[in-house]
Amino acid sequence: MSRFRNAALMVAFLAVAGVAAAQSNKYPGVGRDATVKEVAAWDIDVRPDFKGLPPGSGSVAKGQDVWEGKCAHCHGIFADSGEVFSPIVGVGGISKEDIKTGHVAKLLDKTYPGRTTFMKVATLSTIWDYINRAMPWTAPKSLTHDEVYAVTAYLLNLATIVPDDFVLSDKNIAEVQKRMPNRNGMDWNHNMWPGREFSKVTKSDTHNVACMKDCTPEAKVASFLPDYARNAHGNLAEQNRLVGAQHGADTTQPERKAGEAAPAAAPAAKPAPAAKPKADAAPAAAVDNKAALALLSKYSCTACHAVDRTVVGPAFQAVGKKHAGKVDYLAGKIKSGGSGVWGPIPMPAQSLSDAEAKTIANWIAAGAPK
Repeated sequence: MSRFRNAALMVAFLAVAGVAAAQSNKYPGVGRDATVKEVAAWDIDVRPDFKGLPPGSGSVAKGQDVWEGKCAHCHGIFADSGEVFSPIVGVGGISKEDIKTGHVAKLLDKTYPGRTTFMKVATLSTIWDYINRAMPWTAPKSLTHDEVYAVTAYLLNLATIVPDDFVLSDKNIAEVQKRMPNRNGMDWNHNMWPGREFSKVTKSDTHNVACMKDCTPEAKVASFLPDYARNAHGNLAEQNRLVGAQHGADTTQPERKAGEAAPAAAPAAKPAPAAKPKADAAPAAAVDNKAALALLSKYSCTACHAVDRTVVGPAFQAVGKKHAGKVDYLAGKIKSGGSGVWGPIPMPAQSLSDAEAKTIANWIAAGAPK
């Protein structure tokens, strides 16, 4: 009887082990295979050959409506603003000849002031894919597929690639690709990614030997800004966007010679005591620091603001000092956005709930404690 019981237990053990092995597949004891639905939720990329592109369509006119409501506050009405991000479309950067040849001539013109997205990008799938997965900045992936087609059509129209009455769709996007101004501007003649299957180069250029002779002499500046003109039109640093590669010189300071250290910053003034809320103001709700900070991260507020220093927008503590106790006012500003209070760079309207806005507003109104 004992022998029979042991045999039965062994059979049961082997059966359980077989089920476990079947479930774990290639990596025993590590997770499980993703389901078809889980893979589909992540598999949203669109390739240059437009594989992965979902069905849909959108007109230039519809794209303008979506753009002005959800995109213009960061990129400008005509996608040419450089206040927050680099311009997407600029005046005079693309010509009819560029669309014909697939090479943007201005990219080789050192006198042209800036390079826009549509001057540089070679594949239209890149534009569609990025808008679909990352825009708008405050609510990524919130646009419908038709809205993405429409916004892409509007940008193509601004770049003079398609006419005003054009409707972009999954059916004709490959034809539009043939009109992209810099479609032939990609250089495959290298030994970097994506690899030799696309490259004519057979030997990598990463085995160069350092050369310490016949070095280039120190560069000589051939032009300069005269002292009388240095700050004639205001501080250039304040007239350029605060993020990205293009910054203006601080023309309130004298020009420094090569190697000369920047002047020491003036000692920071002691912060004035926070203003007390008005006596007739309603008592503020209890401040939940942890919940407020979590919401700031959830809605990407920290991309433009920091607690105690200026980034693109003012520090939360600076806002709290100026509007101490004004919970309803701050909640309204968070929801509606706007510009002009702290400078010209606009803050987009936020799509959070009234309760979430109140949580953040309570925290700011209390001085934005860490």
